[in-house]
Amino acid sequence: MAQEKGVGNTSVLILKLLEEKDMYGYEMIETLAARSDDTFRLKAGTLYPILHGLEKEGFVTSYEKAAEGRTRKYYRLTEAGKGELAKQTERWNAYAAAVHKVLNGGACCAGI
Repeated sequence: MAQEKGVGNTSVLILKLLEEKDMYGYEMIETLAARSDDTFRLKAGTLYPILHGLEKEGFVTSYEKAAEGRTRKYYRLTEAGKGELAKQTERWNAYAAAVHKVLNGGACCAGI
């Protein structure tokens, strides 16, 4: 299968978080770490370039909102982002299923 253009694995995780609700950067970092048992512990220097790229692609938009006495930049999933998330989720599920088959001895020679 040829490599197709799309967002990276970490970007898909960010899109998934934003599918549930608008979030600010630190909230995404903490939520992703908690849900992954610290497997995905992003630093701000990693997250923000991803967010800027997703915004440039039109998959997320941002806005500022006062919260807890400070102004935070929140990110929101766009309709294009929802479509990209669905497409990338489908690709990931197909990839994961193929890996699972190989690791578990899958159907070696079906149809031959």
